[in-house]
Formats: sequence, C-alpha cells, structure tokens
Amino acid sequence: MDEFAFRPTHVAPPDGMATWAAPDPAQPAARLDPLLPVRLIGLQGDWGHVLCSNGWTTWVDGRLLINLPDAPPDATGPPARTADPRPALAEAEGALARYRALLEDLAAGSADLETFRDRARGLRIGLVVDGEALWLFDQVHDRWCYCDGLQLQTYAAPGRPQATPGAAAGPKPGAAPGPAAPDPTGSEYEPTRTGEP
Repeated sequence: MDEFAFRPTHVAPPDGMATWAAPDPAQPAARLDPLLPVRLIGLQGDWGHVLCSNGWTTWVDGRLLINLPDAPPDATGPPARTADPRPALAEAEGALARYRALLEDLAAGSADLETFRDRARGLRIGLVVDGEALWLFDQVHDRWCYCDGLQLQTYAAPGRPQATPGAAAGPKPGAAPGPAAPDPTGSEYEPTRTGEP
C-alpha cells in the first residue's frame, strides 16, 4: 500500500459546500463538489482546514463535514443506526423541563421577570415533529438536525464558521467552537440540505 496515498476522513455535504482561502468569511474560494472526499488536517474554532486529493488545501465550515468511518461496518449483522437521536431528544426534554420550571416560578411570584431572564439566558430548545420526520436543535453541538426515524444528520448550523477570538491563522486541532457571528444575509441559519423545511 502506498504510504503517500490520499486517505479521506470526511466528505462534503450532498449539496456541496463553500470554501475560503483563509479562516476568514471575507476570503471566499471555489465551492467543493457534493460528497467530495477530503482529509481534515486541522481545526481552528468552527473552521476546518481540508486537503483535497489533488493537493489543494482550503478552509470550510468544519461542522458541516460528514465523517467517513475508519473501516466498513460488519456486513454480517443487522444495519446499525447512526447518530441515535435519543440523547439529543433527552437534552431537549431536560431543557424544556427547566424552562417550564422557570415559568412556574414566575407565575407563582417566587421569581421576578429579571430573575426569570437571568436564569433562562443561554437556554435553547428547538423541536418540530411532522409524522415520522423530526427536526431537532442539538444544543450540545450547536446545530439543527433532521431525523427520519433511523438516523440523525446535520440539517443546518448557525451562522458562518468562527475562529477562536484572538487566534492566529493556522490549524489548531481540538480548538473549541467560537460564538456564531450574525449572518450578513439576515438569515440566522444556513441550511445544508434542500427540499426539506
């Protein structure tokens, strides 16, 4: 086996993805083709530095890359579910229970409006169920997900990718995501799929 062979770690989303020359929204570059294999070579906040098979490197919104498995699944067993939606649903249920308790305290007069606002700050819940389809805000990973009953997949991520404030250019593996910046188009979320709400 050639030790220098290109080994992808991810693919672009099914509708392709925007790229940037640097981890800076002001420096757009060419789009990646749908499902194009890439190798993630570094992270800087939400930005992912990727290598393409032709040697070209570019920056992308790392949150939208689709992971490739290290090895194919065992074909002898039943098909495995991917990205189980139950943990994200449990997180949404807990957040809703916390919000309901805050409302009860406010209604009972045991908390004033300022206390209610302080305790609710940062609480984010999003859930839409339409038959078998589910759209769920995953607050742990700061993204909207779509579930068809079998698997959970990223549907949208807030804003553009953000670098860690004050960070120098260049990949920093393991860096935590930075806060989302306002989208200049006025849209808070950028969908990664088409044909769905």
